[in-house]
Amino acid sequence: MEFNVGARLKQVRETHGLSQRQLAQRAGVTNGTISLIEQNRCSPSVSSLRKVLQGIPMTLAEFFSSDDLPPREQIFFKSGDLVELTSVLVKNKVGSISFRQVGDLRGRNLQILHERYAPGADTGRTMLQHESEEGGIVVKGQIELTVGDRKEILGPGDAYLFDSRIPHRFRNLGDEECELISACTPPYL
Repeated sequence: MEFNVGARLKQVRETHGLSQRQLAQRAGVTNGTISLIEQNRCSPSVSSLRKVLQGIPMTLAEFFSSDDLPPREQIFFKSGDLVELTSVLVKNKVGSISFRQVGDLRGRNLQILHERYAPGADTGRTMLQHESEEGGIVVKGQIELTVGDRKEILGPGDAYLFDSRIPHRFRNLGDEECELISACTPPYL
């Protein structure tokens, strides 16, 4: 089943009693941006959608959640149980990113993700910045990680750990998919 980002944004906006103009003002984006997303005439980047959702406020996990999330008490998760958070934003495009989350975050302070970055994938020119700490280990491929004024290319077995309040960006400059396992506390997406 295909996820309709535009229809979901409209539903969430209306549920919260906001006009397009009100949401745009709260999120710090143009009214046209909200309109284009709701009409599925543009596919927002992860950071752009997150910015829009901060105007509600709502996390990406809540935005993409459905009633079939694993129950809160679940301890073990099969691959098919992971909740896809982002690939629907950039499907069929070069540079797609997939964030698959372990479990349901309600009542949790730790977010664990299985991340995949296609060749050319980039979290965006606007650096990410949020109230968290995050770390991860590269499983396959290579990722360029920029944290503040520091930049490093990490490969299999390499890891990172930093204060997420420092502006940061992930980019796959290689020809093969990069796969990593990450954790963030408190949850960001």
